[in-house]
Amino acid sequence: MDSSDTASTEDSGAPEARRRRGASMADVAQLAGVSAQTVSRVSNGYAGVLESTRKQVLQAMKELGYRPNSAARALKSGQFHTIGVITFNLSSTGNTRTIEAIATSAAVEGYATTLLPVAVPTQDSVRGAFTRLGELAVDGIVILMEVHLLDAVTVALPPNAHVVVADSNAGDRYCVVDTDQVGGARAAVEHLLGLGHRTVWHVAGPADSFSAERRVGAWRSALEAGGRAVPAPLRGDWSAQSGYRAGLRLAEEADCTAVFVANDQMALGVLRALHERGRRVPQDISVVGFDDIPETASFLPPLTTVHQDFSEVGRRCVDGVLRQIRNNQEETGTTLVPTRLVVRQSTAPPPAAG
Repeated sequence: MDSSDTASTEDSGAPEARRRRGASMADVAQLAGVSAQTVSRVSNGYAGVLESTRKQVLQAMKELGYRPNSAARALKSGQFHTIGVITFNLSSTGNTRTIEAIATSAAVEGYATTLLPVAVPTQDSVRGAFTRLGELAVDGIVILMEVHLLDAVTVALPPNAHVVVADSNAGDRYCVVDTDQVGGARAAVEHLLGLGHRTVWHVAGPADSFSAERRVGAWRSALEAGGRAVPAPLRGDWSAQSGYRAGLRLAEEADCTAVFVANDQMALGVLRALHERGRRVPQDISVVGFDDIPETASFLPPLTTVHQDFSEVGRRCVDGVLRQIRNNQEETGTTLVPTRLVVRQSTAPPPAAG
């Protein structure tokens, strides 16, 4: 074997050797026959690079297995292309679908998401989540948490992090994205009154929940606007079990012909309790829920409910964060995502007087 053969063998193995030791930007530049600055521009997606040169550099990156150092780029630019998400309830259908939309929308924009669940919403756990978030490299934060939990603790947001809060009344302090709770609840009550029911009972969510209180207020206002009696609301905790307990009490109310339930899970419990007590739905009592979770069409009977667009809430949360990042400016105010009533077989006119 002569010297030329030896040189040829070494040259052909060079890319593989560089791949094994971890290719550098200089290696890519050498193989592509361009400057390191050109490799940097291609790596960061800058314009002003000839398409033929860009393809040449990308081919060299592929051949060498080169991966741009995103951490180094982030430290240099001060942007990490990551959005942090803090939530205290991963079991909720609404939160799950909202988080899924946040992650999907962020990915489309080239951002990763870091999820920090708070198992039990205590002062210490909320403070701990924000402390951990402060140690991570994030450009923006989406908070899926009742605002009173933020007020209950002293939390320090990471410097220069842009914040969006979902489902909250904190629009005077943060950029907020919320479902039109009031409009949805009003539509539910007006639907039942329009069917001829004298009044509408209510199974409410927890008293410390912003969403629950907005729905209670809208229910009461709709009844008062129509000059109707306002029964005392029954309280639940969003679970089907608490709805079942409320349903047992409603079954004993002879004048109850319609009930608006603050979420679909509690409505499921109400339906079971009424069935067990021999109160037919909708012939004896009409029931309306709130959320429109995927299973509601399969309830017995299929549930009339208020549809919340959780995916749209997630998308708008990401839009709000990215808008603040790009403008380098904090925002306040509330964006409402519309709701709509979905009428199924759980509502009907009241039974005729005997």
